[in-house]
Amino acid sequence: MSGGVDSSACATIVKNEGYECLGATMRLHGASCTTETDIKDAESVCQKLKIPHHVVDFSEDFQKYVIDNFISAYENGATPNPCIECNFHLKFDKLFDYATELGYEYVATGHYAITEYDEKYGRVVLKKAKNTKKDQSYVLYRLSKERVAKTVFPLGKMESKDEVRKVLSDLDFEFADKKESQDICFVPDGDYAKFIENYTKKSYPEGNFVTTDGKLLGKHKGIIRYTIGQRKGLGLALPHSMYVVGKNLETNEVVIGENEDLFSRELWADNVNLIAVDSIDTPMTVKAKVRYNQEEKSAKACLRNGLLHVVFDEPQRAICKGQSVVIYDGDVVIGGGIISKTELD
Repeated sequence: MSGGVDSSACATIVKNEGYECLGATMRLHGASCTTETDIKDAESVCQKLKIPHHVVDFSEDFQKYVIDNFISAYENGATPNPCIECNFHLKFDKLFDYATELGYEYVATGHYAITEYDEKYGRVVLKKAKNTKKDQSYVLYRLSKERVAKTVFPLGKMESKDEVRKVLSDLDFEFADKKESQDICFVPDGDYAKFIENYTKKSYPEGNFVTTDGKLLGKHKGIIRYTIGQRKGLGLALPHSMYVVGKNLETNEVVIGENEDLFSRELWADNVNLIAVDSIDTPMTVKAKVRYNQEEKSAKACLRNGLLHVVFDEPQRAICKGQSVVIYDGDVVIGGGIISKTELD
C-alpha cells in the first residue's frame, strides 16, 4: 500500500470481498519514493478497514536491484525501465516472500491488469486491464507463472479511474482525490544524469557528436545524458531536425542521424520471462510493444538459445537497448524480455 488512491481502493475491495487482509507499505528510497505522509495515509486506510498495517524496509534491496541497475544501464549505453525492476524484485519477490512468511496466500496490488484462468493456455495468465489507458501489464511481464497465479488485481476490470475513486469516496476517505505519482519516484525532477552524478560522485567525460559517416558535429556533455531517438537538448546548430541514433562507448561518441536511421524490424532480448507458455520453439504470431506508452504492433516471436527474437511486420522507431519488449496474444501477456540488440547494432 503506497498511500495512494489505487492501492487504497485495492485494499478496500479485497476486504469487502471477505479476504483476511494485511496492508504492507514498502519503505524504499528516502523520502522521494515513500513519504511519511504516504505511510500515514496507508495506515489510516488500514485503520478504517480494521486490518493490520506493516511498514517493511526494503531500501537496501531497492538500491541494489533498482538504483544500481538503473545507473549501470545508463553507463553501458542502455535506457532502463526501473519500474519493471521494482515490480520484479520488490513488489512481487521480496514483498511476496514477506506475505508468505506471515501466512498469507495472495498478494493484491493496485496495478491495472487482470489475472485469471484462460482456457486456451490452461493456466492462470496475466491480461491487459479493461481500462486500456491505464493498463500496466507491460511493467508486470516479469512475474513468474507461480506469482501470477497468486496475485490479485482488483482494479483490472474497472472501466475508469472515476470508478476507482468512488470506492474510496463512498467510504469517506479524505484523500480520494489525491494526485497520482508521476515519472520515476527516485528522480522526481526528471534529471536522470544529475541524479546519477550525485549518486555515484562521478563525472562523465565530454566526447564528440558525430554523424553516421563519422563527421564531427560538436561536443556532448557526457554519454549518459543521451538516449536513442532524442532530438531536444543536444546543443547543436543543425540544418534540420536530427536525432541520436547510436552511442559508441569505446570512443565515447554520440551518433547523430536522420529520422529514418532510427527504424528497425528486428530485436533480440535477454532475461526472458514467459507466462502463458513454457517455450516458443517455432515463430509465433503476436502483438509486441517496446515501450510502455506504445500501441502493440504485429510481429513474429521465437525463443532461440535463451534469447527472444522478435521480427516486426513493419519497422519500429527508436528501439532502445535496456527497455523491454512484451508480446501479447490479444489481451494475454505471453511474456517478454530486456532488449539487448537490434538490427542496427
